[in-house]
Amino acid sequence: MSAPLVDISIHHKPRGASDRIAYGFTKMLRFCADTFFAKRYGHRAIVLETVAAVPGMVGATLTHLRCLRRMCDDKGWIRTLMDEAENERMHLMTFIEVAQPTLFERFVILAVQWVFYLAFFALYLVSARTAHRVVGYFEEEAVLSYTLYLDEIDQGRSANVPAPLIARRYWSLPEEATLRDVVLVVRADEAHHRDVNHGFADELAGLPVDEDAFAPSPPHETGIRLAA
Repeated sequence: MSAPLVDISIHHKPRGASDRIAYGFTKMLRFCADTFFAKRYGHRAIVLETVAAVPGMVGATLTHLRCLRRMCDDKGWIRTLMDEAENERMHLMTFIEVAQPTLFERFVILAVQWVFYLAFFALYLVSARTAHRVVGYFEEEAVLSYTLYLDEIDQGRSANVPAPLIARRYWSLPEEATLRDVVLVVRADEAHHRDVNHGFADELAGLPVDEDAFAPSPPHETGIRLAA
């Protein structure tokens, strides 16, 4: 099967205090995740995807309200951010089929979601640029995590089970698709969100950006097919 092309080496080098704060905060959360989950990547995905689905919804809501107040066009940001939120939610629904969260993990999800939602909402109000940079760095770490997950599968340390039906439908995967194929398309999604959010942060900082990179990524375009 052919896989989506993903550049896993992309890293936005922090520029200025805003970027360094975003990068430092992300690395702190990465340390916490590594300590708590170790190599239980299925469970890590479940908990972290509940958090990952928050920024897009917050950004879309506040951008929508700002455009109403200023009576201005959103330049496609709202749809892109809503697409990101839905996409991350579908990641969650997929991995729930792969690794059922424990009772403690469900408690962590409840606690972290409220704390993160309120914190990110406040951050977006104070500095949307920093908020998008945080998400860009989050997605860099997500690409790394899913790359490590692929290695666990390839080394036989994680079972390469059949892809859940919900994943096959969402990404238009063939019936014989496996967990490895799912991780590949999920990693491609995260790479897309990485580039979009770093692009948004750059635009808010007045830096040149590629407008085409902000386009939403429809499910049918991220699917993989049998190689010819």
